[in-house]
Amino acid sequence: MTRAEKLKELGIEIPDVTAPLGSYKPACVTGSLLFVSGQLPLSGGRLVFEGKVGADVSPEDAALAARQSAINVLAVMKKELGTLDNVKKIVKVTGYVASAPGFTGQAGVLNGASNLFFDVFGEEGRHARAAVGVAELPLNAPVEVEIVAEIL
Repeated sequence: MTRAEKLKELGIEIPDVTAPLGSYKPACVTGSLLFVSGQLPLSGGRLVFEGKVGADVSPEDAALAARQSAINVLAVMKKELGTLDNVKKIVKVTGYVASAPGFTGQAGVLNGASNLFFDVFGEEGRHARAAVGVAELPLNAPVEVEIVAEIL
C-alpha cells in the first residue's frame, strides 16, 4: 500500500504548505536526511487551538493540535520529496508545548504527533523524541512539531 493510499484509508487529507513565518525554509535535505522546520497546528490558515496547555487548552485538545502539526509536517515532506513513499523512516520528533505553570504532561500531548507518524508509516514511524515545555510559541500556538526523517 502506498502512503497516499494509507492516508486515504485513515481519512487524512494533506493540506497546502503554510508559508514560513520567518527567514527559514520549511525543509532542508542533506544526504539521506530531511529536516522539517517546526509546524504549528494550523488548518485553513488558522490555529485549531490557542493558548497554554493546562490553562487555556486541555491536554486532550493539545494532543489533537499535535496531530494537526504532524499532518502539516507530512504536507511539507510531500512538497519537498514529491511523495511520502520516499520517506524511509521518521528518525526524531521534537515537540514544543506552550505550558501553563505546573503542567507536566508534555509527553502525553506529543503522543498526538507520534501516534500519527506510526499510523502512517508503521514501524518506520517509530522514532526518538523530545517533548519540551516552553513559555510561549508563535501565534499563541499550544504546540509545535519538527522532525528529522531518513529518505530514499
